[in-house]
Amino acid sequence: MSPTLHAISSGDSGPRVAFCHGLFGQGRNWNQIAKGLADICRPTLLDMPDHGRSPWTERFDYVAAGDIVADNLRAIDPDEPWIVVGHSMGGKIAMLLTLRHPDLVSRLCVVDIPPAPTTSVSEFETFIAGMQAMDLEAIESRVDADAALAEAAPDPGVRGFLLQNLRREGSSWRWQPNLEVIARDIATIGGWPEDDVAGLPPFDGPVLWLSGERSPYVTEDNSAQMRRLFPRVRSVTVKDAGHWVHSEQPEVTIAALRALIGG
Repeated sequence: MSPTLHAISSGDSGPRVAFCHGLFGQGRNWNQIAKGLADICRPTLLDMPDHGRSPWTERFDYVAAGDIVADNLRAIDPDEPWIVVGHSMGGKIAMLLTLRHPDLVSRLCVVDIPPAPTTSVSEFETFIAGMQAMDLEAIESRVDADAALAEAAPDPGVRGFLLQNLRREGSSWRWQPNLEVIARDIATIGGWPEDDVAGLPPFDGPVLWLSGERSPYVTEDNSAQMRRLFPRVRSVTVKDAGHWVHSEQPEVTIAALRALIGG
């Protein structure tokens, strides 16, 4: 029995669209995009396992995460196929979900991540260490939290993104993500379960592959693997965007997804 993920659904008509966020994200990170699509579809914003308000697991595993998301989508609507959108870690989860449960997915959008190991996780290791080192009992306000994380995450935008995961409960604070598991399994999060994917047939539905012009994650080296697994992939590079394509270029992202949903 899969755990029930925190999910927020909206919209009254159109196809079902599920959004899977990246590491240290939450479903609400896709809120602006979902609002821009709500007139043509029914968006569902999911908190991935070990993130946001969703349950924690004992270890991170892409196959298991994909199956958990699949079970939750079937619980929300067992009768209709879904369009699945995933960014970064959520993009890998979305790809595993699609390859293992092709009957559940009509179309897929993968945002700035390949079906391959992405080993540049050292920056995230620094963030995790900084988050774990914070003395939450000494923090009285978000200003205090911001100052405490400044050394580990000097970029104000990145720091603000990470601090969205700090939740106040009464007079105390706690981190929503499962930092212990994420820290221990960060190499798995940066990896790709090639052995589990090798025997699966390609997905024959339409796939949109969005990448940021300034992002290092999607390269020509992994294009062949993407085409092998998703033969009907259409690759789009978004100008003036880094890894967080949907937050840096929301209007372009909305336009691309409207074309995918209506195509």
